[in-house]
Amino acid sequence: MAQTTVKEIIKQSPAFTNLTDLAAERLGGKVLYATDDFFAEKENLIKPTRGVFITDKYTDRGKWMDGWESRRKRTPGHDWAIIQLATSGIIKGFDIDTNFFLGNHPPHASIEAVNLTGKELPTNWEEIEWKEILPKSHLDAGSQNFFECSDTNIYTHIRLHIYPDGGVARLRVYGNVFKQWETISTNDTLDLAAAINGGKAIACNDMFFSSMNNLLMPNRGVNMGDGWETKRNRTPNNRDWVIIKLAHKGIAQKIIVDTNHFKGNYPDSCSLEYCVSNNDDAVINNTIKWESLLPQQKLKASAEHCFEKEINNHTAITHIRLNIFPDGGISRLRIFGKII
Repeated sequence: MAQTTVKEIIKQSPAFTNLTDLAAERLGGKVLYATDDFFAEKENLIKPTRGVFITDKYTDRGKWMDGWESRRKRTPGHDWAIIQLATSGIIKGFDIDTNFFLGNHPPHASIEAVNLTGKELPTNWEEIEWKEILPKSHLDAGSQNFFECSDTNIYTHIRLHIYPDGGVARLRVYGNVFKQWETISTNDTLDLAAAINGGKAIACNDMFFSSMNNLLMPNRGVNMGDGWETKRNRTPNNRDWVIIKLAHKGIAQKIIVDTNHFKGNYPDSCSLEYCVSNNDDAVINNTIKWESLLPQQKLKASAEHCFEKEINNHTAITHIRLNIFPDGGISRLRIFGKII
């Protein structure tokens, strides 16, 4: 059977799935509450990768399922769960994934949202003035159920309703990070590429084994799958590349290229280029002028490479192109600097 690549999977999904998953656990999202998670824990909703199925795995409450699953409801009402987004943002779409929930998935779901700016969480979630941003919608069993969101408000929390009960493997909340840049000093140093700040991987020439989006996640990669890895390329002098849109225009002062967990498949070397543009399409289509930010540097297996003195002088950056020679895997890319 032919292997489906990460790039092919992304091509089959709606365009909004290329945006940041604002609810992702690894980005900092949290499941705060559920009315019932008797069979499977609510925290599974925002874990990375799709849910898995282990045929002969059971718990003392029944079949083990990789998702959130409530018991069969014998009273009026329905179940719901509260998710705190990793960062405030504008939501563009959802994936309510019922993977492996076949005879036990909820037939319908809806989603509400709220923007809670205070530090104190409410003691009664039902007293909150929620806004419905996804009306009650049909769910297919064992499927990724994609829904667009046209609401343009900024939200920090969502409430997923399932009708009346059952199991959802994963919930993805895709959108754009909202950051109050006016509160950030031009003297502050931050990771301009980090997804939590609004950085995005917008294009690459190959991601056969793992997604370019992993490059900008917090912390070091947990395994070899938690990075960006291209297939083996047999073309002489090959170069693979990925383009990152920075969270804000800025000046790069320190660059970290991390090959954590990539031992027999790390790139031999890398370089970075930069440009200044307010048009992502022009950058992707290569109709802008790239300048050298970091000349080609040798890399080592499973190591953090820190570059400061090697960075070329520049006045502003909006986009970065990371080149790897000839192919392989990078776990994380950090661009520390100041906004301008």
